[in-house]
Order: sequence, then C-alpha cells, then structure tokens
Amino acid sequence: MKVCTDACLFGAWVSSQTLVQNANNIVDIGTGTGLLSLMLAQVTETSKASITAIEIESQAAAEASSNFNISKWSNRLKLVNDSIQNFTANIVNGEFVSKGLNNNNNNNNNNLLYDIVISNPPFYEGDLKSPDANKNKAAHSTELPWSILVENVVSLLIDAGSFFVLVPTLRAYTMQKLAEAHQLQLVEEVLVYNDVKHLPFRSFLHFKKNTNTLNKEISVLRNKIVIKNTDNTYSSAFTELLKDYYLHL
Repeated sequence: MKVCTDACLFGAWVSSQTLVQNANNIVDIGTGTGLLSLMLAQVTETSKASITAIEIESQAAAEASSNFNISKWSNRLKLVNDSIQNFTANIVNGEFVSKGLNNNNNNNNNNLLYDIVISNPPFYEGDLKSPDANKNKAAHSTELPWSILVENVVSLLIDAGSFFVLVPTLRAYTMQKLAEAHQLQLVEEVLVYNDVKHLPFRSFLHFKKNTNTLNKEISVLRNKIVIKNTDNTYSSAFTELLKDYYLHL
C-alpha cells in the first residue's frame, strides 16, 4: 500500500500539534512505507523524539526500514517487523528496553510507555478482498480488529497520553465508542472532504488517555478540512498543512 493523500494530510495534521512536537516517545502502529513516522521525525527534529514504527507485513517493513535508513533522522527511527500484540506484550515485559527502543532511562513505569500513539489502521470491513494477501493484511480490519488495536494503544500510552487515528467518516463513531470503552476520551475530530460538493470521507480523531474525565461531559473540538477548491486547486488549509512536506506547494 503506497502513499495516499489522506494519509499525508493526516500526518501533517498530527505533526501540527504542539504536544506532538514536544513528545519524547512516539509509536506508529501499522507504519506501511514509514510515511507517518518520517513526517513526525521531521517535525520533532529539534526535540529529538524517539519514534518506533510497527509493521507486521515483511515487504512493507523492509521498505519502511530502507526509507528510514536513507533519511536524515535514521538515528531516531526504529522499525519493528512484528504484530502490535507481540510488540505490546514485550514492552510490558520490558524486553524491548534492552534493545534500545526507548530512550527514557528514568526508573519508573513510564519508561516502557509512549506519550503519543499514531495509526492509520486497516479499516475495510466486509468489503471485497484483493487476491493479494499482503494488500488484505494492510487494508482489512479482519487482520487487525479495531478492538485489538485500541486495547494495545491503551497498554502502550502513558497517563494523559494521546492517540491519533485516521478512519473512514462512516466508521468514526464505531472507533469512538470502542475507544471510550477502553479509557480513551475523544477530544478532537476533523472531518475531511475531497471538495465542498461531497460528504466527508475521512475523520481524524484525537483521543486522550485520562480516566478522570472519562464519561464526563467535555467539549470536543470539531473542525473540517476541504482538500480541493471548486477550481480543483488545493485549498489554503491543505496547502498550509502540507507545504513543509510537498515539494510542489
């Protein structure tokens, strides 16, 4: 699965968040080619955040590893070719610390955890599958059910940590309810439109792990981004977010 516009926009939106720019440890679940991890490495260059990218599919993992190695941030990018379930289990048991996957040396529980989790997860459910098994693994949620994803996110996040996820707008409520059932509170949603003539097709969701506010009435920040103007040019909002990443903007 190669780079697509909605993933680029998602990465730029996440990268614009101050709390991401100041992060210490970030994990990217289902990194694919490594796009999101590379965008986060660029924006956190001054903070020197450590970014761990998880990818279960071996060919995609190899491509991501190659992309990391030729980037200027290779010393802060780490690729793990494994399932998120195995990765989380090993983090909880402390096995990955000895391999240098976390740069926090404090002797407390948070040295095994992350302050930011980002994911562009498989989201097709009940759709026609491709004859390519690797593409199915990347695109269909049967390979990584959202309930399993959310459970692992909660295990990996520090208290008050943030989870950013890209989902189809029609399934955003499903993700919200799953997240709330696992101690994650929705704090922001951005609806993404191809143009003003069509309904939104993607949602960017920002959840906080904060059991003290869970199920309480909080104000959710809601915004929208339109990708194309009526004349088929990129909108000012799109250009502003992606000008540091797209060479032609």
